[in-house]
Amino acid sequence: MNDSSPGEGHVHVVGTAHVSADSVREVEETIEAEAPDVVAVELDEGRYRQLKGGTPDDIEARDLLRGNTVFQFIAYWMLSYVQSRMGDKFDVKPGADMLAAVETAEDSGIDVALVDRDIQTTIQRFWRRMGLVEKMRMAGDLAFGVADARGVGAIFGIAVGVLLGPLVGLYGGTVGISEMILTRTATGAVVGAAAAYLLYTVATFVLDGDDALLAGLGGGAAVGLVGGVGLGLGTGVVASVLGGLGTTIVGSLVLGILTGIVVGVAAGSVLNALGLFAPAEDVEEFDMSELTDGDVVAAMMEEFRRFSPGGAEALIDERDAFIAHQLVALRQSGHHVVAVVGAGHKAGIEGYLQNPSTLPPMESLVGVAEKDGFPWGKLIGFGITAVFVAFFVLLAMAGVGNERLLTIFGAWFLINGVFAAGLAKLAGARWTSALVGGLVAWMTSINPLLAPGWFTGYVELRHTPVNVGDIGTLNRILSDEETPLTELVSQMFDVPLFKLIMVVAMTNIGSMIASFLFVTYVLPVIAADLGGISGVTNLMFEGARNSAELLWRTLT
Repeated sequence: MNDSSPGEGHVHVVGTAHVSADSVREVEETIEAEAPDVVAVELDEGRYRQLKGGTPDDIEARDLLRGNTVFQFIAYWMLSYVQSRMGDKFDVKPGADMLAAVETAEDSGIDVALVDRDIQTTIQRFWRRMGLVEKMRMAGDLAFGVADARGVGAIFGIAVGVLLGPLVGLYGGTVGISEMILTRTATGAVVGAAAAYLLYTVATFVLDGDDALLAGLGGGAAVGLVGGVGLGLGTGVVASVLGGLGTTIVGSLVLGILTGIVVGVAAGSVLNALGLFAPAEDVEEFDMSELTDGDVVAAMMEEFRRFSPGGAEALIDERDAFIAHQLVALRQSGHHVVAVVGAGHKAGIEGYLQNPSTLPPMESLVGVAEKDGFPWGKLIGFGITAVFVAFFVLLAMAGVGNERLLTIFGAWFLINGVFAAGLAKLAGARWTSALVGGLVAWMTSINPLLAPGWFTGYVELRHTPVNVGDIGTLNRILSDEETPLTELVSQMFDVPLFKLIMVVAMTNIGSMIASFLFVTYVLPVIAADLGGISGVTNLMFEGARNSAELLWRTLT
């Protein structure tokens, strides 16, 4: 197309499928026929260097402390994995069209322009613009292979179940959940887990890896449900090992999480049946011969918009505008340009080339994306911090002694540190990394704007380099459908990026679990002589009255 003014150059846009062999031939033939001054490609500097066999960018340790770096890499991994699987299906290396454009231009002595936005900026904005339900939908797909409402319901159910569990432990008796039920549930969980491990170990001698795992899990669930919960076998041993508090914690958490998952999946199934949460179309239903057809590509883009409107804005619309800005600048410089872009971007880019005045300002397309609406997350974060500080101040104003306050704070510090460091170490963290995460967990758990996993990951990155090239390694591991699941997981933990993700995630999960356990289980035990939770609440009200009286006397 050529919508340039007199004296300007012009731009010919080629829309390709990134995994299509036909697209590679089209790119080569178009460049040879057009003989342009510049070949512009949908690449940034980092992806261009990778495509040419260079070293991928490392994750900088300081970047991890900025927040969502790990989550952004998960999103990048997801997108890369989908494209890699399509490339395997059609026996074409992802990015072959861009590589063909670059090599054809270089062989002909034609300049190459990298016109895409930096991938880190794109992924950061993609993650930031995704809504909570969209993120849970992605998590459901990765965890359970289900991206529709059932997957979202399962993930949401787990989250709700973690919150529901402590309430079951505290107030379950009022709805008929007796101590016996909690003890048998805890026994079922412990006995079932032990049985699953033993059955899996035995099954590996006669079954393949995945079959052995399924046999272990299924057998363990049956033993736990029938033997532990139904018949109460082993309740005495489990109760003596865990103790009264441990039995209550395990039993109530298991009940809460199972209830949350069952209700979430059931609600998701109803939404699916009513057509209120339709699953995304399977990309494999499209034939490669049709993939570059405008109608099919438009349908795929529209399907992605239904899945994640905010994500589509960052991944598609903003990049259309960014690339168009670059192409308009080249055209205004008098260059004859062949632009090679993904077929999903072609229509948007051509629209901007025809009407450059409609382009959004470049500064709105770069930098950190800000979420629209009220910053509820920050408000809640500051609110939790304020409540924590007020808790100790009000107890002090109510006359609670320093020794008791130090005991409460020490328990808070200890339980957060043990759970955060313990789960980090379980995920494979170095001792130094796990200890750093444990030491800061008490502080980060009262400020949701921080996370102990960032600090654990920071120390890990000081010793083990991690870069985007690890994503390709993970894709190759996941593409091997013959590898048993247990061996697959082991191979993934050998990849630095995956290990980092798990270490960060497990540190944060440990701190969150510890916070709930402290408030709902540990504090009532420590404050038993103060009247438990209700007594502490009354003391806080008394502290508030004393504070108000002191303030009034000071002012008057």
